Amino acid sequence: MRSVTIIDSGLSNLDSVVRAIEYCGGEPTVTNDPQIVAKANRLILPGVGAFPIAMKRLNAAGITEAIQTVVLHSERPMLGICLGMQLMATIGHEHESCLGLNLITGDVIALDATEPTDRIPHIGWNTVNDLVNCPLLKGIPSGSDFYFAHSFCFQPRDHTDMQASTPSFGNFAAIVGNGLVFGTQFHPEKSQAVGFMLVKNFLQM
Repeated sequence: MRSVTIIDSGLSNLDSVVRAIEYCGGEPTVTNDPQIVAKANRLILPGVGAFPIAMKRLNAAGITEAIQTVVLHSERPMLGICLGMQLMATIGHEHESCLGLNLITGDVIALDATEPTDRIPHIGWNTVNDLVNCPLLKGIPSGSDFYFAHSFCFQPRDHTDMQASTPSFGNFAAIVGNGLVFGTQFHPEKSQAVGFMLVKNFLQM
């Protein structure tokens, strides 16, 4: 069975993530212990809420360094979900400028409504277009709908790190990725069949 360490930042209801991992054949462990994080075979960082609050909690718990050890030095797979994806950035600009995990270089900025139909916060189902044959989307048709709930987005500094996009709000990053590090702005655990397919793809890494 594929073991997965789910990081508890204190800013997410983890039940749905745990159930999705179990449904897809994984063995989840939920923790805020940096020693357990540092030994993980693969990591998931979920999250909802504000960027600076989440980073302060990760830093205070010693989890930031543990994540960087696993991902940057041990080269193990990691998936950030929603706020968890945004925390992977270099810096976030929500309420105040705050350094992120810097796993994928980029900035977290407020969504910009570019069309009359764009509503902030962006909540509900929307299209995800695969740009690079993203491994998370293996077997999932490009243009499939996933479930979103957010007001900020990840803007990669290297355009090749944007692996999938959503055409609303000026075409923002739906998936970022570099090596074995991935982030989804949408919630795969709430995206029904296609979301579970994505989770299974992550478990195979």
